Amino acid sequence: MTSYILRRLWQMLPTMLGVILLVFLLFNWVGGDPAYVLAGKMSNAEQIANIRRQLGVDQPFYVQLGIFIRQIVTFDFGSSWSTGETVANILKTRLGPSMTVLIPLTILETLLAVGLALAIAFVRGSVTDRSVMVACTVGMSISILVYIIVFQYWFAYKLGLFPVQGWGDSLAENLFRYSLLPILIGLAVSVAPSLRLYRTFVLDEVNQDYVRTARAKGVSERRILWVHVLRNAAIPIITHVMSNLPALLIGAFLIERFFSIPGIGREVILAVERSDFPVIKAITVYVAAATMIFNLLTDLLYQAVDPRVQLK
Repeated sequence: MTSYILRRLWQMLPTMLGVILLVFLLFNWVGGDPAYVLAGKMSNAEQIANIRRQLGVDQPFYVQLGIFIRQIVTFDFGSSWSTGETVANILKTRLGPSMTVLIPLTILETLLAVGLALAIAFVRGSVTDRSVMVACTVGMSISILVYIIVFQYWFAYKLGLFPVQGWGDSLAENLFRYSLLPILIGLAVSVAPSLRLYRTFVLDEVNQDYVRTARAKGVSERRILWVHVLRNAAIPIITHVMSNLPALLIGAFLIERFFSIPGIGREVILAVERSDFPVIKAITVYVAAATMIFNLLTDLLYQAVDPRVQLK
């Protein structure tokens, strides 16, 4: 397994270099001259030239690319153009709030969707099965903005069960007070599509020969679903969960924005609004790196779930 991991890490290098080159070209050719963004409307040629010299954008492109690669390797993207805060500190301080919401949300959503998928597969073809699928379709058709507004109005404003906004310094306070309503909204939005997908995975396994053999041996339907079917359906479920993890950091920006959670998603929106290129570039590169790492972890989990999987 060690040789496989080392080989996969080595194979990531060309992909990562491609991502770095693409980001560099987009921000340097398509994004325009950052000196004009920083100088503002009331500026002259001397000020713009001075800013270009400070940023290093007056250097040849190969020199700028070398600077960009050094920033990635050293985790030093400089400071935010808008706030002056170092990009490294921004990532370090914003990652915790995002994880406080996203880790419980991912765990609860996966467990709930898998459990419901197995339960629905147990009564497949019944009125309950069809009703749940209709409810999932309706839930998927509603925008997350509607969920946020409705949940904030009823659970926070009308019933007073949760705070509408806020974030503290204590992990326990953030997890059990400020994060509860965002997690609830995230579950309402994400369970429906996951349930439909996991139900398909489970039903694909239910029709396999090994299930008919287990039934012929007298194994109970409940044991077939929760032991044999779940073990084989876990492979595509793991693929779905792990592939969505990097995107969750950015995808939760609406929840973070509406609830004033100082996370990565909210920081991305603020950086885009301010044309804060150092922050955007750092988050883009590190999300790409996280995606490749999670793909490697997915392959390792395959073998942990099913020993028949060979890592080659």
